[in-house]
Amino acid sequence: MKIGIVAKKTGIGIETIRFYEREGLIAVPNRGPSGYREYSDDIEIRLSFIRRAKDLGFSLKEIKDLLSLKAKPKSKCESVKKKATKKIEEIEVKISQLNSIKTALFGLVKSCNSESPTSECPILDAFERGADA
Repeated sequence: MKIGIVAKKTGIGIETIRFYEREGLIAVPNRGPSGYREYSDDIEIRLSFIRRAKDLGFSLKEIKDLLSLKAKPKSKCESVKKKATKKIEEIEVKISQLNSIKTALFGLVKSCNSESPTSECPILDAFERGADA
């Protein structure tokens, strides 16, 4: 299968597929007589794995580690579980940070009189002072 067909079937851009090759996430395919990359049918499964892992917040390095574990027959699921648990903890920290940002922005928005000139805007003033609401 040529790269354009793989891209169309998976919804992943050609340049992204080439990037994944360079990063070692997918094997560099053999080239056919015409010089074009020729991918095997299992490339769709591999790219689906990468996309789903990315959607769940894993970095490309983390995905590469997961793929490495998957390729080792003696690896235990516990290793994958630890990585997923660590990702959950990272997400919880991000959620907490985002909630703090949201609370601060709500306070700033409440303090804003929409009719005031921007020179008196408490939101802009807070940004300048580095203060929260």
